[in-house]
Amino acid sequence: MTAERLVVIGGDAAGMSAASQARRLRGPDELSITAFERGHFTSYSACGIPYWVGGDVERRDDLIARGPEEHRARAIDLRMRTEVTEIDVAGQRVRALDRDSGETSWTGFDKLVIATGARPVRPALPGMDAAGVHGVQTLDDGQALLDSLDRAAGRRAVVVGAGYIGVEMAEAMLKRGFEVTVLNRGEQPMATLDPDMGRLVHDAMDGLGITTVNRAAVTAIRTGPDGRVRAVETADASYPADVVVLGIGVEPETALARAVGLPVGPHGGLLTDLSMRVVGHDNIWAGGDCVEVLDLVAGRTRHIALGTHANKHGQIIGSNVGGGYGTFPGVVGTAVSKVCDLEIARTGLREKDARAVGLRFVTTTIESTGRAGYYPGARPMTVKMIAEYRTGRLLGVQIVGRDGAAKRVDVAAVALTAGMTVEQMTSLDLGYAPPFSPVWDPVLVAARKTVTALRKAGTA
Repeated sequence: MTAERLVVIGGDAAGMSAASQARRLRGPDELSITAFERGHFTSYSACGIPYWVGGDVERRDDLIARGPEEHRARAIDLRMRTEVTEIDVAGQRVRALDRDSGETSWTGFDKLVIATGARPVRPALPGMDAAGVHGVQTLDDGQALLDSLDRAAGRRAVVVGAGYIGVEMAEAMLKRGFEVTVLNRGEQPMATLDPDMGRLVHDAMDGLGITTVNRAAVTAIRTGPDGRVRAVETADASYPADVVVLGIGVEPETALARAVGLPVGPHGGLLTDLSMRVVGHDNIWAGGDCVEVLDLVAGRTRHIALGTHANKHGQIIGSNVGGGYGTFPGVVGTAVSKVCDLEIARTGLREKDARAVGLRFVTTTIESTGRAGYYPGARPMTVKMIAEYRTGRLLGVQIVGRDGAAKRVDVAAVALTAGMTVEQMTSLDLGYAPPFSPVWDPVLVAARKTVTALRKAGTA
C-alpha cells in the first residue's frame, strides 16, 4: 500500500504541531510527511523574542522548543531554507525554492496544511528599509536587532507602535540602557484596551522613564551619510534615533493561498471550518497566524496572532489528518502583556467592539488590590467590566495593575466562554487567602458593581 502524502507549509507552531500530531497517529508506512520552512529555525517562541532582546532570556536557543533534527528523527522530512512559491490545487502539488541553491522542485500531496504565519506591518515610507530599522517577527530578526544595538553610535531608541510588541520592546530597550521614545498613532497605548485603560498604561510608562507620544503617525525615517537611521519624522516633530524598532502589528501571510483563490475573510486571513479545514476544500487545512477565527462573543471572525492558538490549531489539524477528530470552536480574545512591573490584560470586547456589532452595554471600573490590603506587598489594580444591557451577559474585561493582576483575566475568559452573566459571576467560588486576594477578588468586585449598574439602568 502506498503511503498517503501530507505536505506542510510552515515550520513553526501550527505547522510542526500538525505534523507531529499526525505522526503520532499514523506511522511512516501509512503517512509520509514533508514540511517546508523558509527560515533557519523551527518550533520557536516568537512571543519570547522581546525578553531575549531585553536580557531576561539568556540564549536564543532557549526559545526553540524543537529543532529540525528532532522533527526528522520522527520521520518528518523537514526541508529548511526552502520556500513554497506556488500551490497547484488541481494537480495536488507545491513548488518549492531552495533559498541556498536556487533550485526549484515540485512535491505532490494528498493532504495539505497551510501554516504560513503572519508578516509584520512595514509601511512604505521613506527610509523604512534603512540600516538600524528592525522588525521582531522571527529569531533572525531578534539576532539582527541585537547585532544592531552593538553597532549603534548612541543610546537612543525609537519604538514605532504601542501595541503588545511595542510596549514589550520599549521595556527591552530600556533594560539595554537606551533612552526610549514610543511613537503611537492612536489616542493611547495598547489599542486593544479602551482609551481610559490605555491611559493607565501611558502613565505607568512615563513613570518608568519611557516617553510615549500619542497621535504621532510616522512620515519618514531620516538617515545619515552612512545610510543608517538618524531620526524618525512625524508631521509635527523629529525624534533622534540610533535604532528603530517596529511594533506596528502583523497581517496574515496569505499571498500563496490568495493566488489560487482560497477563501479569505475581511481581515485577510484564511477561512476554515471547525476542523480547521479550508472552506470548500476537503484536503486542505490551515492554522496559526494565517487564519481568521470565530470571536465567540461578537459572533464574527477576527485575526489574532498568538502562539497559544497556533499550537491548538496544529494539534486539531494533526488529529484530523491523522484519522482522529478535533474542532476549534473559537476564541474570546484573551491576551496579556507587561511593561516592566506593570501587567496588562484583556478578554472579550472593548466598548467600540460592542458598538460595532450593535450591542448595548453598561461599563464599570473599580480599584482594588491583588492581595488583602493589610498584607505586605499589596499593590493597586484597576478592573474594567463590560456587560450587555438587559441580559447582563459578560462582554469583556480589562485589567491594568501589578502583583499578579494579568492572570486574573483568565476567570473572565472562562466566564465569557461559558456565556455567564455578571450576576452569575458574583457567586463564583474563587480561591482566597490574604497573600493571594482580598476577601472579594477584584474581578468579583467588578462583577458586583456591574450588577448594581445594570439594576440602576432598569435591566436586571
